[in-house]
Amino acid sequence: MKVRTLGATDLKLGVLGMGCWQYGGGAYWGDQSQKDVDEVVHKALDIGINYFDTAEIYNDGESEISLGIALKGRRHEAVIGSKINTANARPDLLRKGCEASLKRLQTDYIDLYMLHWPISPLAIRHFTTNPGLIASPPTVEEVFYTLRELQKEGKIRHIGISNHGVAQMEEVRATGVKAAANELPYNLISRAIEETILPYCQKHQMGVIGYMPLQQGVLTGKYADLADVKPMQARSRHFHHSRGQGTRHGEVGAEAEINNVLKEVQTIARELDLHMIVLCLAWAITNSAIATTIVGSRNVEQLELNAQAASVELSRDVMERLNRVSEPVLRKLGPSPDYYENRNHNRIR
Repeated sequence: MKVRTLGATDLKLGVLGMGCWQYGGGAYWGDQSQKDVDEVVHKALDIGINYFDTAEIYNDGESEISLGIALKGRRHEAVIGSKINTANARPDLLRKGCEASLKRLQTDYIDLYMLHWPISPLAIRHFTTNPGLIASPPTVEEVFYTLRELQKEGKIRHIGISNHGVAQMEEVRATGVKAAANELPYNLISRAIEETILPYCQKHQMGVIGYMPLQQGVLTGKYADLADVKPMQARSRHFHHSRGQGTRHGEVGAEAEINNVLKEVQTIARELDLHMIVLCLAWAITNSAIATTIVGSRNVEQLELNAQAASVELSRDVMERLNRVSEPVLRKLGPSPDYYENRNHNRIR
């Protein structure tokens, strides 16, 4: 497993990381066996996957509990990233949230503790109906002062952010707190961060963790056509607003363009004798500006397939073909990486 350094930190991460959203089971991804989680986590560590990404909101804390159980006896081999719900970012709640995550994870420290979404009424409204909190959220200064205090106390090693745009990263920088990493969506049909966010992170030595590399199953080969995607996974701006369950963006999507991408990816995968999953993960990993790309694995078989991507070297010609065919999707969806809100009114700026 190749490793990359996360920004200006001392954290060395395998280029493929582990997304833990499904751990603990829940309504979104369905049941998840703890036995399978234990086997996946141990196998991942054995093959050099050392970054495990979770959050307090994932399955109401059950993801953290499940990961903590699986890492018993091997915590020292892992780098844990967790996230505080933006609705819980008021200083008193943030401190309680961090301490609760530590307890669920059965650890004395979290390697990378991230603010899950930026501080804004729109972001907070997504996670709470409390009118007072929506109308008067904590300031960026209050949030990052509290994070710095938790860092001084040794409860977190590095402070991070997730889903922050350039203007929001500037607000964080103005507090004097160094954000070690920004976690953002990145895959073949979700390339919005390439325009301004990735260059900014590189300029300021901020590591980037890529999530959703398979677009919640769209890039796995399981769908012959986007018409087959279930409503719960069709809520993003990639799809027409009428398709998804609880869709908020109100846009027309880019389904024709994405279907063209899927056909070309399938063709290239056959030419290279690779599974489509391996090809799409390898494409994301190839970008050296991404420290680690996190992907979920429900069982060891899925993990072994995903892990193949870490050793695949894609030629310049293949990369150019993939970039060229996905360019129309990038142009159609625009430069906002918030794929669940309207591009003119979203949480990332």
